[in-house]
Amino acid sequence: MTHPPKGSPAPPGRGAPAIPAVPAQSGPPRPPGGSPSPQGESGVPQGAPPAPGAAPRRTAWAEGVDRLRAAATTEPGRLRIIGAVLALIVVAFGAVTAWQMTERSAAADNVLHSSQPLSASAADIYRSLADANTAASSGFLAGGQETKASRDRYEEDIRTAAAKLITAANNSEPGSPSARTITQLNELLPEYKGLIERARANNRQGYPLGGAYLRYANDKMQNEMLPKAKSLYNRENQRLSADYADAKPYPCAAIALGLVALGALTWAQRRNYRRTNRVLNQGMAAATAASLVVLLWLTVGHTLARSGLEESYDHGVRSLNVLHAAQIASLKARGNENLTLVSRGAEIKTLADGKTTKDLYDYNFDQDMKTLTQGLAVAARLADDRSGEKPVQAATANMKVWKQRHAEARRADNDGEYQLALDRVIGSPDKKPTGECFDGVDKNLGIALTHEESEFQRAAGDGLGAMTGLPAGAAVLGVLAAAGAVLGIGRRLSEYR
Repeated sequence: MTHPPKGSPAPPGRGAPAIPAVPAQSGPPRPPGGSPSPQGESGVPQGAPPAPGAAPRRTAWAEGVDRLRAAATTEPGRLRIIGAVLALIVVAFGAVTAWQMTERSAAADNVLHSSQPLSASAADIYRSLADANTAASSGFLAGGQETKASRDRYEEDIRTAAAKLITAANNSEPGSPSARTITQLNELLPEYKGLIERARANNRQGYPLGGAYLRYANDKMQNEMLPKAKSLYNRENQRLSADYADAKPYPCAAIALGLVALGALTWAQRRNYRRTNRVLNQGMAAATAASLVVLLWLTVGHTLARSGLEESYDHGVRSLNVLHAAQIASLKARGNENLTLVSRGAEIKTLADGKTTKDLYDYNFDQDMKTLTQGLAVAARLADDRSGEKPVQAATANMKVWKQRHAEARRADNDGEYQLALDRVIGSPDKKPTGECFDGVDKNLGIALTHEESEFQRAAGDGLGAMTGLPAGAAVLGVLAAAGAVLGIGRRLSEYR
């Protein structure tokens, strides 16, 4: 027999229907190895797009910007940002200054110690070959009376050309046009020397074949060797010009950054003064002073370097180029003058009118003398002091006498007086030969070249010296300026702690 439960019934309206108990459900089985389920605790698959209405996840960059914006609303945060920007600008100024001045200093060093010496070596190759050809023709004319001085001069020129070719080969890049030209000259030099020796041997025995060998050797020199030597000289001059072009431009990027750095530091100190009424912040004042020193050093140093390099080019390289060309013209003129007597009309040139003919070597002599006259006139204008003018004026005077004596020798030869013409060209000093005039021109041009070379060395050395220490100094002062700016800002930040 059952009895109903005792107690009063629940008050009306206050009861709640009982919810049947639900037994605990086990989660989905874990995959082997105990790896977590692809669903999170909420049962939503991981990596699924957020539900509609949920806030999107923020990127690290966006959160960083928000934090920076929040920090900028406070004075300590603003000071930290200002300090970081100042340090970045000043360090960039020092780094760009060091980079640009390192490049310009290296180019100026190449001008002084690499490009110009190589250009001078190429000019020496050209001059030595032309002088050897001249000495060979002079010795041939003398025949059995060839002097030891003439023979020694020829041998010395050949040795000089061979030695300079070795130096040029060591400084040229393998496979470059210069390297190929040097190889070709090294192959042609012994061929030329062999032809000269055959010409001498036949000439001493009285065989006319000697003159043919000499003309063949001269053609090889004039048409093959000297053009190749000139192309080598021109390429070295182009390299020299390229180094000048790299060394002289103003470092505009570094100067602009320097002005920006000084402007930013000035603005920061003015801002500090307006908020604190403190005139001097030692750290930022030190940073400003260091940046100003770098900017002044950069501007003044490079201006002086540029001035020195321009002087070395205008009063050194340009004069050297003109003098080298004049010396080559005088050597070629002397060689053609000798060959006029050697060939004795065997080589004829028809002039532009198509009717008039002239001895080929005498025609070439006239062209070379025109080049020499023009070169000496330009060299006289470029000479900037008495030491440079004097040898050029002396060479000009010798050249004028040379022209007069050459005209006398040609009249004698045309009149059939060969021995008199020969005496007028290579005779003893009492017969007033043209050889004296040629030696005077060559000697004075050598003096002028030595003077202009020293002028170049002095001016280019001054230009390079003006940049000495600037790259390293700019880098060090840039770091010190950045440290000063950070310390100056840190001093202000300490007031908020």
